[in-house]
Parts: sequence; structure tokens; C-alpha cells
Amino acid sequence: MHKIQPKTLQDLEFPTVLQQVAARCNTELGKESALTISPIQNLEELKVVLGQTSEYLASFTNDNRIPNHGFDQINPELGLLKIENSTLEVAGFRKIGSICKTVVIHQKFLKKFKDYYPLLHAKADSLETNTSITEAIDDVIDKFGEIKDSASVDLRQIRTRINEVRGKINQSFGAALGRYQSLDFLDEIRESVVENRRVLAVKAMHRKKVKGTVMGTSKTGSIVYIVPEATLTYARELNNLEFEEKEEIQRILRELTNHIRPFVELLRDYQSYLTDVDITAAKAKYAKDMNALLPEINTKRELFLRDAYHPLLYLSNKRKNEKTWPQTIKLHPENRIIVISGPNAGGKSITLKTIGLLQIMLQSGLLIPVHERSSVCLFDKILTDIGDNQSIENHLSTYSYRLKNMNQFLKRCNDKTLFLIDEFGTGSDPELGGALAEAFLEVFYEREAYGVITTHYANLKALADELPHATNANMLFNSATLEPTFQLVLGEAGSSFTFEVAQKNGIPYSLINKAKKKIERGKVRFDATIAKLQKERSKMVQTGTRLQEEETKAREEADRLEQLNSKIKSKLESYQEMYDHNQRMIQLGNKVNTVAERYFIDNKKRPLISELLRIVETENSKRKKTTAKKTKEKQQEQQQVAQELEQQIKKVRVEKKIKKKKEIQAEKNKPRPVFKVGDRVRMMDGKAVGSIDTLEKGKAVVNYGMFTTNVSVDQLELVEAKK
Repeated sequence: MHKIQPKTLQDLEFPTVLQQVAARCNTELGKESALTISPIQNLEELKVVLGQTSEYLASFTNDNRIPNHGFDQINPELGLLKIENSTLEVAGFRKIGSICKTVVIHQKFLKKFKDYYPLLHAKADSLETNTSITEAIDDVIDKFGEIKDSASVDLRQIRTRINEVRGKINQSFGAALGRYQSLDFLDEIRESVVENRRVLAVKAMHRKKVKGTVMGTSKTGSIVYIVPEATLTYARELNNLEFEEKEEIQRILRELTNHIRPFVELLRDYQSYLTDVDITAAKAKYAKDMNALLPEINTKRELFLRDAYHPLLYLSNKRKNEKTWPQTIKLHPENRIIVISGPNAGGKSITLKTIGLLQIMLQSGLLIPVHERSSVCLFDKILTDIGDNQSIENHLSTYSYRLKNMNQFLKRCNDKTLFLIDEFGTGSDPELGGALAEAFLEVFYEREAYGVITTHYANLKALADELPHATNANMLFNSATLEPTFQLVLGEAGSSFTFEVAQKNGIPYSLINKAKKKIERGKVRFDATIAKLQKERSKMVQTGTRLQEEETKAREEADRLEQLNSKIKSKLESYQEMYDHNQRMIQLGNKVNTVAERYFIDNKKRPLISELLRIVETENSKRKKTTAKKTKEKQQEQQQVAQELEQQIKKVRVEKKIKKKKEIQAEKNKPRPVFKVGDRVRMMDGKAVGSIDTLEKGKAVVNYGMFTTNVSVDQLELVEAKK
């Protein structure tokens, strides 16, 4: 594929899309790189980039979320590593260590779930795994950014000696403090700190009796601050040791820098990988926000965009809670060029831009907001002529500019080109401009280019009707309200509704009638015929929609009646079974009653028992014995029902958890009210309502009438603001 011109990207507002993608990046390098995204010319590379974005998008909806990829850029550190004998700072080492750890985490995760993310795994797996850099840094620097005692033997010894000397300083100072305190040489405050050193607060009259170095005096001169002589000796030793410590730390960092220096290119690859992951994640977030996906990419030279949305318009309307109308359009070898006509503000330009922008986005590795059954092909060149391109700087009129643009189209247009032209032929005399536009369109058609144009010119509509592999289309317009419906209909041209719209906007009918007389009768009749056809089509669409709704309602009513009939039938069967059972029980009761009366008369037990046994055996012979097979089937049915019930219970529990999480999140996101004295409030999850008496430093005293309590305002929710 050839490189697509910057003018095309500007015409289709692709830079705005990149700004929205960049805003979703987590890192500064990611934001910078996202703004440089451009169409990918290598087909295999494009498929890989699209596949990686699609995999990342899938991670948002499964339990295997891809780990965090945030990092601080290390470009300054990489530059220093290329300078011989340079030494990195501790902060630089920590950034390098963080990047190495993040890459290793990604490699391990993607290796574990490579079946879910094969393309992302392949990208991470292509990097060399290196743990020695992280280990070397962790051996020297702790998690707080301090050099470890174990970084070297010498450093450990120096720090041990420093601790000992500090102990001796404290010990010697304590001894001097005790001695001079007992001699009553010290002021009441006893000691102080001057220039980060502990000093004795000596009374001025005894200053010569205390051995040491004077560090200053109080404002009144009554106190002299003196460092004891013994403490000074240890302090000098401490200064020497601290200098040795700094020297040793510098040596350790220099050695660590030299250890990392050979891995400059690997670190550059690590940073590049995480930057790419950041961009991929941003693309996936962008796709999620506009319900985008990866459609099928075909080689049949067929472009089928079903329910396609303009990304910028969709997101803008989404923020405003307004509806966005999708468009469905199809270009293929048997229908290569579509001429869209219809009234202004009907959505022709948006449809044109939607096609172009979605094609540019897909060829740049971005997912697009279309139906999953959409199918797209790729184009080497995408040529656009959209908007008023009048050039004051070059002294070009709109028409001159468009002619220069058409000349470029003629030079570059071929069978692998998609051209998009808005208001084709305008800017000059309608007769002459329309004729020239017709000639251009014939050339594009002969070169088998694919394209979509918008126009009001009748001759272009007629040409599209005559050419076998071109077709007319129009944006539907409600003839009753004269409002656009933003729906594209293929197969017929559209009227501009020029006079109808003028009449709606209050232009006198006499003036409109005068204008009609000034133009050719045939043209008026032609436009009127198109308008009439559109009105008829609009009525048919409305009728079809109404019939479809009625059919849906009838089908739903039939289903409801069928379900009701089934329930009644089931109840009748159960009532019949109950009736039969009751009749059997009555007959059995009569038999037992007869035997009981006979026993009452003759009082003979043997005939009674034999008669009862005969009745029982007769009844048992009537009972149907369930076979082992039926018992097993019944058990299986019961198990299946139990499993289904258990799954439904689990599903309900999961839905409840998700709902609860959403409610909690919504509660967190809800802005906290600003409380005022007198507001009626209650504790969260509480029932008692009180009023705020006082507010101070995030705390509130709430009066409940019988008692008051002091609570944090974060634990309160507003019931009624003070009027």
C-alpha cells in the first residue's frame, strides 16, 4: 500500500481521533507516539497490530486482565549510558529496574495465557528475558531508594564505624552535660542545637571554664553555646567517615552503571515495548468507548460497512445523551461508485466522512464502530475533496483549488483507489461545472476506482443511473416535517427539496412560484418527480415499519395465548388425575365400610382379616410398578433440574455482586456535598437524623436532640440542606 497523503488525513479529521487516543494513554511517551500513528503500508504488520488491539479489548471482559504497563521514561539515562565513565543517579536505576520488572511480569503473564492473547504473547516473547539487571539493582538499592549496607564490604564497615562514632559522640556529650550540670555551669535549658550539632548552653560567666569550641551566643548574650572538646574529636572523625561513605557509594554506583551499560539496546527495546503496549491499551479503551471491533478483512475488493458510526460524532453525542444514526453502505466490483443526493443538512457529508475516516482508522491499526458482520477491503490510495478549500495565500478560488485537486485525482486514481468528493462539481457555472464533473466521474469509472460522491447536479444523478457499476443513493427526508432522518437509501436519487424547504422557512409562495417560472420546466418536473418518489418511498417505509410492529405484536400475542393454553391444559390434566384418585379412594372406603359393618354384626375376626387382605392385594395389583429404568431416568431429570437451578442461583448471585459493585462505585464517584451549619444529616447506613451545630477541620458536631456527637464529615450524608 502507498502512503496516504496528509491532506486526506486532515480532511477526514484523523488528527482529532489521534488526540482522543493519546488522551487515553498512561505514559508521556505513549501520548507522544499516539499522535504520530499513520496508515500502515505492510498488510501483515497491519493485521498483527489490529489483532493485538482486539486481544487487548477482549481482556476488558474476561477474568485475565493484562497487568499494568506504566513506566517512567529512561531516555536521559540511556543517553548517559552511552557516555563513557558516566554514572547514573539512584532515581535512574530505580526507573530502569521498574521497566525491567514490568516487562518480566508481562512476559510471564502472557506466556501463561498465550491461548487468550497469542499475538501479544508473540510480541513479548520476542524480547530477551533479562533478570540480571533487576537483581544487580536490587542488590545495591532498597525499595526506599537508599543504598544497602550489603552493597559492599567496605560500605558495611564504614557505616558500622559511623554508628560507633555517633554513639561515642552522644556518650561524650552526655558525660560533659552531666559534669558541667553538676558544677552549675549550664543554663536551665542545658543544651541546644546549632548548625545540626548538639551544644551545651553554658552561662556566659563560666564560658572559660568549659573546654570546647564556641558555636554562638543567645540574643541577650547570657548563654554561650559550646561543643565539648571530646565531642569535637569524634565529630571530626565522623566527618571523615561520612566522606568515605560518599566515595564508596559513588564507586558502587559507577560499578553498577558499568554493569548495566552493555544492555542499552535491550533497555531501549523494553521501553519501546511498553510504549507500544500503552498505545495498544489506549486504542482498546477508545474502541470500548465507541463499541468498536475488528471486522473481517477480505481480498474480494468488497467494502461492506453495516451500522457504521462516525467515531467523533458518536462520542460527542454520547456525552450529550443524544442519538447517533448509523449508516450501512456497500461497495463491490458490481457497484463501485455511489452518488449520494438529497437536501442540505440531511447527513450526506457525514456519511461521506464516516466511510473515509473508518477506512483510515482501520488501515492505521484502530478498531472501528461497525456491526460484527461488516467486511472491509484495503485501498492503496484514499483521495478526498471535502469542504471549502479556498486558498488566500496562493490566490486560488474554491473552484481553482478543486480543479487542481481533480488533476491530482486523475494522475493517481486507479483500481486500488477510494475517492471521496463532497459537493462534486460546485464552484462554477452549474451547466459547465456539472459537465466537467461528469467527465471526471466517467474517467474514475473507467479506471475501476471505488468512490462515494455527494452532489445536487441532476446530470450526475442521471449518469449514475446509466453506468452499470454505479448507483444513486439519497438521504431520506421527511416530506411532512421537512426534517432529515439521516438514513441512507441505495437505488434512487434524492430531491434537494429546494422550494419545499424555502416555503417552510417563510419565503412567500408568490416569490417561490416566480422562481419556478425562471428555470426550465423540465428540470422542475424532474425534481418534482424525484421528490414525489421520495415521498412515496417514505410512506412505504412508514407503512412497512407499522406492519412489522403489528406483526411483532401479533406474534407476541399468539405466543402468550399458546403459553396460557398450555397452562390451562396442564391444570385440567392435574384436576382429572385428582378426580380419578378421589373416586378410587371413595370406592376403597365403601369396601372397607362394608367389611366393618359385617364385623360389627357377627364379630368374626378371621373373615374380616381375609377380606381386608383381599382388598389390599386387589389394590396393589392395580398399582403400576415403576421399573428401575424409569426410576433412573427420574433421578437424572431431578439432577438436571437441580443443576439448572444451581446455575440460575449462581447467575443471580453474580448479577447481584456486579450490581452492588456498580452501586458502590457510583456512590464513590458521586460528588461529596459541602455541608453547612444547620444542615440536616445522618450517619451513613444510619437512621437517626440530626442537625449540624458546628463545623471545623473536617469534623462536625451533630445535634440529635437528646445528645450530640462529634464525627468526620466523610461519614455523613445530607438529608436536607439548610434553607
